[in-house]
Amino acid sequence: MSQIPYRSATWIWVAVGVVWLVSAWATKRSVRRESGLTRLAHIAIQTAGFLLLFPSLSARLPLPVGPLARRFLPDAPAIAWAGTALTAAGCAFAIWARLMLGANWSGRVTLKQDHQLIERGPYAIVRHPIYSGFLAGMLGTAIALGEWRGLAGLALAFLGWWTKSRTEEAFLAEHFGAGYASYRRRVKALIPFVA
Repeated sequence: MSQIPYRSATWIWVAVGVVWLVSAWATKRSVRRESGLTRLAHIAIQTAGFLLLFPSLSARLPLPVGPLARRFLPDAPAIAWAGTALTAAGCAFAIWARLMLGANWSGRVTLKQDHQLIERGPYAIVRHPIYSGFLAGMLGTAIALGEWRGLAGLALAFLGWWTKSRTEEAFLAEHFGAGYASYRRRVKALIPFVA
């Protein structure tokens, strides 16, 4: 694999982690939360996806990847840098969405005190732009990696965020009623204009 673009993509994810940790301190009090079992399910799926995407993490675990370590793209710097650019764009989109949520954000599915329905910025493009941005970032990292394991990790992460988004949708529909139903009809969930 082209090491420099892939390492650059990895550092983008580290920067996202720092932004997430720092911004987690400025949130409202939660008034309702998803169950621990539901949370554990989508976190386990997403974690498996990230482990596949980052060989240095999965090398420390007995994670057999077998044929998933084969390349699906040629090992070309231009392709790897394009993947890194997509990683940066996807992560920037997710950070934008996180900043738009402000104190309404939570790492788990919750309703916050005086929760607001945000429909502007990235939320005018997709209902779950943090997940969409992370999925685009993971696709970019999979391209920079160039191995089938990256696409498998992306598929697992998609399943994890899709599952989490279904729980979130139920919370928001119940809390915001007709306002959320209208928003849902106008804006796609994860992929603009598609789904």
